[in-house]
Amino acid sequence: MAEFDLIARIRQRAASRGDVVLGIGDDCALLAPLPGQLLAVTMDTLNAGVHFPPETAPADIGWKALAVNLSDLAAMGAEPAWCTLSLTLPHADAAFVDGFCDGFLALAAQHGVALVGGDTTRGPLSVSITAHGFVAAGEALRRDGARVGDEVWVSGTLGDAAGALRQWQAGAPMAPVLQARLDRPTPRVALGRALRGIASSAIDISDGLLADLAHVCRASGVGAEIDVDALPASDALRAAFDADVRRTLQATGGDDYELCFTAPIAQRAALEALSRALALPLARVGRVVPGTGVACAALPQGTVGYQHFA
Repeated sequence: MAEFDLIARIRQRAASRGDVVLGIGDDCALLAPLPGQLLAVTMDTLNAGVHFPPETAPADIGWKALAVNLSDLAAMGAEPAWCTLSLTLPHADAAFVDGFCDGFLALAAQHGVALVGGDTTRGPLSVSITAHGFVAAGEALRRDGARVGDEVWVSGTLGDAAGALRQWQAGAPMAPVLQARLDRPTPRVALGRALRGIASSAIDISDGLLADLAHVCRASGVGAEIDVDALPASDALRAAFDADVRRTLQATGGDDYELCFTAPIAQRAALEALSRALALPLARVGRVVPGTGVACAALPQGTVGYQHFA
C-alpha cells in the first residue's frame, strides 16, 4: 500500500468540526480559532518499546497516543479541538492503520477532536501527535501558581500503569485492570475544565507524581511535602504488590495521566463537591511549603520518576 493510500484510508474515517475550514489533504490545514480564546498547543511522541510494549494492540496504541496529548490539554484546563498525526511505520500495513484508527478516533469522538493533518513515513514504529485546544484568556491552569499553604491533590488512583509495566518487564502476565490503565489511560479533560478558578496550579502525571510535582514546585518557587500513605491505590494494585513496592509505584511510576494540582484550603469543600459531581475520586496527598523540591519521608532520598535520558 502506497503512502497516499494510507493517508486516504485515515482521511475517510476522520471526523471534522465547524471550525475546520480545510482539513486533511492539502499542504496545511486551515482552522478558525474562536474569538476571545487562547490556543493551547501540546505535542507528544510515543515509541514502541519505550512508551508501550511492542505487542500492544494497534487500537490501544491509537487510543494512548491521543490520550497523552489530551491529558496535557486537561492539565491546562483547555477544551480539546484539533490534532495532527505523524505516523511512522516499518511498512505500509492497512490492518495496523485500521486498528490504530479504531482506538484513536474513538477517543477523538468522545472529546470532539478533529484530525486535520499530519504525515506518514517509514521507520521504527513511532507516533507523534500535536493537539490543540482552547482556553479563555486568564483562565488557563499553569505550573507557576502554587503558593505556600496550598494543599496538593491528585485524581483517580496512582501506580496502576507502572504496576502493569513492572509485571511485563518481569515476564509475568499483566493484571487486566492494571494493563487497561497502561494501554488506555483516561485523560481528565472534564476535571481540568472544572478546576479553572479553583486550582492554583496543575500538571498531568506522566513521569511519576514526585517528578511531575517537582516541575510545579520549580515553576512556582516553592516546595512540597507528600504523604505517601495518602496516595490513592486501586484494589488491583494492592493485590499485585506488597506495600513497599506499591508505594514506590504510586509515587514514582509514570503513565498514570491523572492530574496533580494545588489549591487553597478554602477550596476543599468545592473540590469535594466536584469529586461527587464527576464521580471521580480526588485525594489530598500533601501540602505546599517554603523551600524547594518535593519531600516524601517514607521513600529513600533521591527517589524520582521516569527520566528519558538518565
